[in-house]
Amino acid sequence: MTRDARLVITAGEPAGIGPDVVLGALRSPFDAQIAVVGDVKVLEQRAKALGMDLHLAQLQPDAAPPPHIPGKVSVYHLPCASPVEPGRLDVANASHVVQTLRSSVQLLKDKRFDAVVTAPVQKSVINDSGLSFTGHTEFFNEQFGCEDVVMLLVNDGLRVALATTHLPLREVPDAITQESLLRKLEIIHNDLMRLYGITQPRIAMLGLNPHAGEGGHLGREEIEIMTPAREEALRRGIDVTAPIPADTAFASKQVLNADVVLAMFHDQGLPVLKARGFGSSVNITLGLPTIRTSVDHGTALELAATGEASPESMKAAIIEAITCTGHRSS
Repeated sequence: MTRDARLVITAGEPAGIGPDVVLGALRSPFDAQIAVVGDVKVLEQRAKALGMDLHLAQLQPDAAPPPHIPGKVSVYHLPCASPVEPGRLDVANASHVVQTLRSSVQLLKDKRFDAVVTAPVQKSVINDSGLSFTGHTEFFNEQFGCEDVVMLLVNDGLRVALATTHLPLREVPDAITQESLLRKLEIIHNDLMRLYGITQPRIAMLGLNPHAGEGGHLGREEIEIMTPAREEALRRGIDVTAPIPADTAFASKQVLNADVVLAMFHDQGLPVLKARGFGSSVNITLGLPTIRTSVDHGTALELAATGEASPESMKAAIIEAITCTGHRSS
């Protein structure tokens, strides 16, 4: 008999909608043991502001997460440095946000949890505080000492992975090398098997340039970098297409029949995915020794404590983490 998945949820930027969507999601049933890392007082205040009838219980640091009961929220308390006003960022609380993430990493390294689900953070205020922070994906990569990771976004019927993540567009071509692309392909191939139970993943790879380079007339990355990486991937048993023109890819049979699309940069593949299912998509980090999922949206400061923030993406992220945990342990 398998046990329930053990999930730790980070509450995100306290002035944003992180607390709202976490609390809203945990009103639903999940077959999991769940604990939240955040400021219990902020969560209580937010529940009151939203009119949510919830029971919040503070867990001792060494306590195990209890089985989830809808409306009951177990919290590892990490206090904010400064009082929180919904919708108003405070640089004094940036270290609290990062500490919730560091605490989740330690809980995962100690094998007390199977997966982490992250609510959105505000990168700008963290960097304004003097702490360097590019994003969750890069943070977990560094914390676990991985050679590389891959950002994957999922919604109903579509998975989009990224060859590069949070880079200025002018830096993207230099960041795509044969070696880096091959590493990404291997991570995607291995984790689709490990986390999703797909026996032979099919990867549709988008070209970098318009018309996938038009035979070298609109760029040579497809010829000099992407095709050699593909040829080596095929030799290693990875099923990946030749570069597909991105403008028509999502209407092509190659993509429709694929298990995942590999886009070359952030705004190449994600607009299509988010147009199809924004607010219900899930962000997943592949290549980690653990499972990390997240919402597909930001902090939406203007919606904090208004009751207008939908918890659907957080609920989907929790369900995805449970699903991946089940595949990994089977």
